[in-house]
Amino acid sequence: MHRKTLQNILRDLSHGISRLWSYRWRILVGAVPVLTILFALYLAVLYGIVTHRFEGQRWRLPSKVYSDSFILYPGLDLKGIALLERLRRLDYHPTPDLPDHSGEYHLEPDSLTLYLHDFDYPDHAFKGFLVRLTLDNDRLVAIQEFPSGERLALAELEPELIAAFFDQAWEERDLVRLNEVPDHLIDAILAAEDSRFYRHGGIDLRSMVRAILVDLKQGAIVQGGSTLTQQLVKNFYLNQERTLTRKVNEIFMALLLDLRYSKDEILEAYLNEIYFAQSGTMGIYGVGQASRFYFGKRPHELTRGESALLAGMIKSPNLFSPFRDPLRATARKAAVLDRMRALAMIEPAEYEQALREPIPNHPPIRQERVAPYFVDFVRQQLAEHYSPDVLTSEGLKIFTTLDLQQQRLAEEALAHGLRRLERENPQLRRRNPMKPIQACLIALQPQTGQIKAMVGGRNYAASQFNRATQARRQPGSLFKPFVYLAALTRGLTAEGSPYTPATLIEDSPISLVSGEEVWTPQNYDKTYYGVVTLRTAIENSLNAATVRLADAIGIENVSATAQAMGINSPLKNVPSLALGTSEVIPLEMAIGYATIANGGIRVEPLAVKEVVSTDGRVLERRTLEMTTVLTPPQAYLMTHLLEGVVEHGTGRGVRSRGFMRPVTGKTGTTSDYKDAWFAGFTPDLLGLVWVGFDEGEPSQPTPESSDASADPGPRLTGAQAALPIWTDFMKGATAGYPITRFAPPSGIVFESIDPKTGLVTSRSCSEGIEEAFLEGTEPTQHCGDSDGLPKKIYRWFKQLISSR
Repeated sequence: MHRKTLQNILRDLSHGISRLWSYRWRILVGAVPVLTILFALYLAVLYGIVTHRFEGQRWRLPSKVYSDSFILYPGLDLKGIALLERLRRLDYHPTPDLPDHSGEYHLEPDSLTLYLHDFDYPDHAFKGFLVRLTLDNDRLVAIQEFPSGERLALAELEPELIAAFFDQAWEERDLVRLNEVPDHLIDAILAAEDSRFYRHGGIDLRSMVRAILVDLKQGAIVQGGSTLTQQLVKNFYLNQERTLTRKVNEIFMALLLDLRYSKDEILEAYLNEIYFAQSGTMGIYGVGQASRFYFGKRPHELTRGESALLAGMIKSPNLFSPFRDPLRATARKAAVLDRMRALAMIEPAEYEQALREPIPNHPPIRQERVAPYFVDFVRQQLAEHYSPDVLTSEGLKIFTTLDLQQQRLAEEALAHGLRRLERENPQLRRRNPMKPIQACLIALQPQTGQIKAMVGGRNYAASQFNRATQARRQPGSLFKPFVYLAALTRGLTAEGSPYTPATLIEDSPISLVSGEEVWTPQNYDKTYYGVVTLRTAIENSLNAATVRLADAIGIENVSATAQAMGINSPLKNVPSLALGTSEVIPLEMAIGYATIANGGIRVEPLAVKEVVSTDGRVLERRTLEMTTVLTPPQAYLMTHLLEGVVEHGTGRGVRSRGFMRPVTGKTGTTSDYKDAWFAGFTPDLLGLVWVGFDEGEPSQPTPESSDASADPGPRLTGAQAALPIWTDFMKGATAGYPITRFAPPSGIVFESIDPKTGLVTSRSCSEGIEEAFLEGTEPTQHCGDSDGLPKKIYRWFKQLISSR
């Protein structure tokens, strides 16, 4: 009975299990299509992710901003142009023997042999080669290709990287093609990371099994066993979490990637994706950028030892960094070389040589915030054509006009000059320390308008306001050359004769009605000089004489002349305009003076030369915008007058401070001492300096100010505040270059003139000065001579001959 009951129970249980199994089997069989569809959808989603990123914009690349290139030519003084400093910034390194690789140089007393870097210029790809610079006491006398000895007219040093426009990621990456990477670097990376890369299908089961066993033993995911393809997937598409879900996604995405793309395509992407280092806020990614960061080279220039070092760092960049732990980095390099030898990737002699190669022991020079005001100006100009997203993601190369050496000189001159001012004039520091005295400096080439240096303030971190391009200030006496130009080019004297530098004008008190007020300008020293020549008036910056001249020729002519010269700010046609009371932007004043220096041709300021896409296409090439404003002889008259300001007038401090080249200059001081200026130029370089307070406070305390009871100290004029900064900069910026002089153009004649009377000198008057005139306007009457009939006949014949 009991046995039968047990059998029944077992039978019933068996039937129940069978029914349950049959039910589950039917569910399982029915679920297979559903699971297959879900799995297919899963793979389709992964495939879409893989292809969308891989075939689209793979990386958000920052736009890079470059300085101008630097031309070496015979006649330069290499110490004066700080050539070795330029080479250091460009990652050139000295060698005890002749250079073997690009980026090396060898210096001897009478020569410098230099292996130029490769560089992709906007219009051509330059392949570096050896050049020998022959020297004579540091002066460059010849350039030859080495070792052929072929004479070269010049050699070009590549532009310097000065800035990059990043997005929030701050990733520094220099993309390379696979054919630009040497085989020994590829071999080293494959040996270190995935020697079976070309034989597996995206995952390596052998490595995975080994990693799984280690993970099971440790009770956690501690070893990846990842192929190179899996590493690319992890870095390119996924996060760095060590989870099962991420690992599954990684495996299937690696399989899909390997199915869809060639091994070479995957390898090229990997080489550009690898993380190598952190430099400040920037991450260093890809073998292109890593080669530059660690060795100052391009990948194809790397040696086998350098390639092994880079390959060894991929596993743990911080742990195996040669800068952080040289011993560990050296051991890791040796391990990679051993692996390469075991895989027959390297010959025994190459192996030994690579082992002996030293590793880099110091990081490259990191230039923080190079020319920040200039870079902001460049970005503002680019914003007209390129969106912020384009500038921070599409890897544009922006080639500018900046000379980084001149930029550094400008920054140093401005900083030193302001410290000197505050030291010598303590009242300047009694103000709000958050609003110190400020300055700006602009340097440009008169012939091209190319901006070579720009400093918009004393401290970019404290104030990003660019005073060179955004401030509106009264130019004071710096405006006066436009008055004299208007007279020389548009005006006639009361007798109907054209104005010349020797024309006499009156320097005496004058009162003019301006609106409902009477305006009475005064000379700086309250002294008046009576009848003077135009030259004397501008050399000594005589206010009364200048106002009388402007009144005689018409203030509208003055305004029109200034605007034609490059002043775009609105100008008020009132008598005080002659003394610079209308606000202008410093860059406008620089262009106005550059028009004089350029023989009367106005050029627009130029900061950006070319914009190049990441694939080498020139997207934009900015050309000179030129307008003829003056004839060359007219411009030369003004140049000659401004030379006199430096030799005899308010700009004499230029000479006393040791700047002895042919140069022009003009001081500028506003009546309330709120603004101090100096502008001047050599034939090849123009500089302008402004000094003052942002809020327009006078440099000397006024009776109403809280500091009025204190010793006010000296008034800060253009000669005291701006001229020293300008001179210090120009001395450094022109050092090393051949001396050039202002050549008078055709149509200019010279006469020896008595500075008191404006007449041709004779025995009966004082020693004269050599004065320039437009041909046909030079005086004929001699000082001290009677104006009798013989003299009149003589002048008549002379004019008749001149007119022919």
